[in-house]
Amino acid sequence: MDDQSHGEMPISSSGRESRGPDLFSFVECATQTKSIKALFDLLVSYANEEGFSKVAYGALTCPNERRLPEYLPPLPTINFPSDWCQRYAEQEYRAIDPVVRRTAMLPTPFLWDELTRRYQLQPRELRVLREAREAGLKHGMSVPLFGLRGRLAFVSFASAFDDADPQHRMAHLNTLASAFHNAVAEITPPTDEGCETDTRLTERETECLHWVAEGKSAWVVGRLVGVSENTVNFHMKNVIRKLGAANRTNAVAKATRRGLI
Repeated sequence: MDDQSHGEMPISSSGRESRGPDLFSFVECATQTKSIKALFDLLVSYANEEGFSKVAYGALTCPNERRLPEYLPPLPTINFPSDWCQRYAEQEYRAIDPVVRRTAMLPTPFLWDELTRRYQLQPRELRVLREAREAGLKHGMSVPLFGLRGRLAFVSFASAFDDADPQHRMAHLNTLASAFHNAVAEITPPTDEGCETDTRLTERETECLHWVAEGKSAWVVGRLVGVSENTVNFHMKNVIRKLGAANRTNAVAKATRRGLI
């Protein structure tokens, strides 16, 4: 038998007890909470018990809950470091964030660290992950949350501790995210008001936009899809116009949010 008593809680090098919260208690409290801010504070409190005190909740397509701004979910549904949030918005990282871009492709919760092993990330994607770690988001995981009509939201959890183990906490954090998402939907019933669902891109426009999102130049995109560089630029101008975007980067961000790519 181990020297450690069964009744003792293991202690991480961060000084926190490695124990999980009472998930049934969270679900019960969440269903009784009528304020989004109070609900988010509750989620953060329970996630903190797991060692993941930084939380973000947002939508990648027009959401059930409410329409969200372009790049980041609004307060109080994110408590990432403010400097990082500001840089993320200013640099339009949403368009190249590998966490955001893979959420729609992965049907189950995933670790941020897994992305570098499972995908051949581009240098700019690796830069986003590196800068996030430098900002204090050292280890994280994201939970895709699927709703009606193909709508997609997510909850991301991150820790500032080097010894954080999101793999060990994945099941609990997944339960917290799902319960929170359901509770938000109860507070703000589904509505289509203001949803941008009428945008239609042609197959070729979508194809060009996909490769632009992957960082390819118009010349390279033309070679990939079998058209001239001028034709690619023509299609991208149409995409920008249809999405009401300021430029190609902004068009990628808008298309990602609407689930068009």
